[in-house]
Amino acid sequence: MTHLEKITEENFVDAFNLKLAPEQERFVSHPIRSLAQAYVYRQQCQPFGIYEDDTMVGYVMVVYDYDIPEYDIWHMMIDVSSQGLGYGRAALDQVLAYIKTKPFGASDRVVLTCNKDNTRAMDLYRRKGFVPTGAVFEDEVELVLTLRQ
Repeated sequence: MTHLEKITEENFVDAFNLKLAPEQERFVSHPIRSLAQAYVYRQQCQPFGIYEDDTMVGYVMVVYDYDIPEYDIWHMMIDVSSQGLGYGRAALDQVLAYIKTKPFGASDRVVLTCNKDNTRAMDLYRRKGFVPTGAVFEDEVELVLTLRQ
């Protein structure tokens, strides 16, 4: 069963070992960079390993932007060996359920960016109700979802 587990000293090396296909590496930052950011933003973020049973198959980080306020989903990725098996969809559902608990503050706004060429991820986000805001940062398209309780 797919589930999220907080990144801790017991499992962070598993996150480091996650891999993307070479052509996907331009789409998302590696968990090493993301965990460095998690340290800097530790008062407003939570990194997770995406697990299938006892095996980490991916990574995602939830960040709360106190200035807006909104929740951001950063660096979501599924290991190349585990792609196409529904783990991304299941993990996104769990991330959204986590955000609905408002762990850092009140907001129903969830924002993420996705490389415009990452059609598989873009399709997943749109199926979940994310819509483009019109903002584009280099090759990244910003998408937003308003959560319903």
